[in-house]
This record gives sequence, structure tokens and C-alpha cells, in this order.
Amino acid sequence: MKILFINNDGAGFADQIEVKDETSITQLFQDRVPHGKPQDYLIRVNRQPTTADYALQDGDRVSITPTKIEGAFQRPIITTTKGESWAQDNASTVCISSEF
Repeated sequence: MKILFINNDGAGFADQIEVKDETSITQLFQDRVPHGKPQDYLIRVNRQPTTADYALQDGDRVSITPTKIEGAFQRPIITTTKGESWAQDNASTVCISSEF
């Protein structure tokens, strides 16, 4: 049977691919993204979240999108607050935090 496979992991265009009857979404993920972990991807069938044991059907539209990008780093949040309005000679305070 044929399904539309959209791999948003840098593989280019969507493809019509052949899969065996009764192929689960987990099997498709393991075949198409062998280096990945399912928890690091948003996996949808026909634009809806799906379960790991969902059996693909002819004509399904499957998208696999990474939620984490390799090499990206977490930037610290920088906020600037001004001292009390009555303390005119008070300098600005800068807070740096890596917590979101």
C-alpha cells in the first residue's frame, strides 16, 4: 500500500512510499529514522497525534518532525530591571538565568 511520508528531518520533499500491510507507525519510524528516538519527534498521521501501535492504512499522510535540533544550545534569558523609581541614583540590575 502507499502512504505519503513527510520527513521534516532535513530529507527534502514528501514522498509516496510503499509499506507492507499492517505496518505500525513504530515500525515506520524505526525504518525511516533509525538514528532517532520517538520522544524527540512529533509524529502525526493525517495531521493528528497517533499511538505507537497505529496500523497504517492506504493513503495515510505521515509526518515526522524533530522537536530537538542537534547542535542547538540553550541561550540564557537576560532581563534588565530598573531600581526603585524613588532611588534616582540606583544603577540598572542585569539578571542572567538559564532557567525557562
